[in-house]
Amino acid sequence: MISLITPCFNSEKTIEATIRSVYEQTYTNFEYIIIDGGSTDNTVSIIEKWIPLFEGRLSYISEADKGIYDAMNKGINMAQGNLIGIVNSDDWYEKNTVELVTKHYTGADYEVVYGMQRTVSGTKEIMVFIKSHEFLPDNMITHPTCFVTKKTYQDFGYFDLTYKSSADYDFMLKIFFNKKVKFTPVYSILSNFAAGGMSSGQVGIRENARIKLKYGIISNKKSKFIIVKSHLYEFLTKKK
Repeated sequence: MISLITPCFNSEKTIEATIRSVYEQTYTNFEYIIIDGGSTDNTVSIIEKWIPLFEGRLSYISEADKGIYDAMNKGINMAQGNLIGIVNSDDWYEKNTVELVTKHYTGADYEVVYGMQRTVSGTKEIMVFIKSHEFLPDNMITHPTCFVTKKTYQDFGYFDLTYKSSADYDFMLKIFFNKKVKFTPVYSILSNFAAGGMSSGQVGIRENARIKLKYGIISNKKSKFIIVKSHLYEFLTKKK
C-alpha cells in the first residue's frame, strides 16, 4: 500500500485540485492523509466534501502545528503504507504517478523513488526537469516527486523542525551520505509544482548554505559568504 500526505493551511484556493489529482490516480491501493494546521478559511469543508468519494481511503486532522515540516512528520507517523509520497496543497500529481512509482519501486527497505517535475506559474509551464541524486551535494532533487519508504523515516529520522524551508534537503543529504538508501529515478513527470514560496526565496538559500556546511560540502567561509550575500540581496530588494 502507498500512503499519500498533504500538509495544508488556509489552502481553499488550491487544495481541491490537489485532492482531485489523488482521487483520479490509476493505482488505487493507497491511503490519503491530509494534515491541516487549523485553517480558518474553507479548507476543511472542502476536504470533508471529498471524504465520501474516497470510500474510506481519506482521513484528516485539523489542529495547530509548528509549520509544514511538523505537519509532514505527523502524516508520516500516521502512515501505514510501504511508500510515502508528500504532495503539497498547491501542487498536484499526474494521474499515473502512483502507478509509475509502484512499478519502479524495487522493494528495498531503504529506498527513495523520484521522478520528473513540471514547474508552473499560473497556467504557464516554466520547465520540466529531473536532477540526479548523484549530485545531491550540489542541489536538491525534485522533492515533490519523492516517495520514501516508511522504514527509511523510521530508522533515519523525520524532518528537522529547526529548518523552516529546507528540512527536506537536510533529510535527503542525511540518507544520501549514509549510503544504505537506494535512489530510484523515474524518467516521467510525477508531480506538478507551483512556483514561488519560501523554498525558492532567500530563507531557503541561507538554510541550504547552513546545511551544506553541516555535511562538510562547503567551508565555513563559503557558508558565511552565501548567507551575508543573501541578507544583502533581501535588504536591497526591500528598499526598492
